[in-house]
Amino acid sequence: MTTLTPKILAFDVFGTVVDWHGSIVAEMARLYPQVDGNAFALAWREGYRPAMARVMSGELGWTRIDELHRMILDDILPRFGLQAMPEAERRLLNRVWHRLNAWPDVVPGLMRLKQRHVICTLSNGNIGLLTHMARHAQLPWDCVLSAEVFQAYKPDPRVYRGVAEVFYVAPAEVMMVAAHQDDLAAARACGLLTAYIERPLEFGAGQPKDVSPEPANTLHARDFLDLADQLGA
Repeated sequence: MTTLTPKILAFDVFGTVVDWHGSIVAEMARLYPQVDGNAFALAWREGYRPAMARVMSGELGWTRIDELHRMILDDILPRFGLQAMPEAERRLLNRVWHRLNAWPDVVPGLMRLKQRHVICTLSNGNIGLLTHMARHAQLPWDCVLSAEVFQAYKPDPRVYRGVAEVFYVAPAEVMMVAAHQDDLAAARACGLLTAYIERPLEFGAGQPKDVSPEPANTLHARDFLDLADQLGA
């Protein structure tokens, strides 16, 4: 157990808190069983970084993740024979990102962690999306912080420094919690503590992730319950 006492735990959400892949696969099996849900989920997520890059480069003005997800969705539908999907169905499917399911350890882990720390999101997801997701998955956040607040997407330093500014604390009093080493490296460069969470099945059982420890991180945890143990919560 560590003697670290970060005041704020800021959580990445997609993949770290919620199982986006499994949730989308289940949604596709329910609504469009003729489609390969695994391939569809991966294709939708694959468009995420290129879409954000268009905003970060200035090609697009500030655009919320909901709108980026819809742009990607419209682009991939023909690939899966769904080009004739009506507008109402497209809107419904795009909101699957609002109703993603949490990993099993998340809610009990967060309930423990919030006894000693302020817990908040620090996600590229927009505020409405993250709020609906929290209600769906019963995520007990103290605060929902989004790239939307800072009008910048991670890994822009404004996002990581912004969480410290919001809570009037030093960057070293914030711990970024994520299942992605690039997110943590960017947070660390801004002076934040970092905790890596293993999510080997983030991309599904067919695409297991390398979850090897990165020595530069402050902590390495199997899941949120293990993180709570290490932080003495």
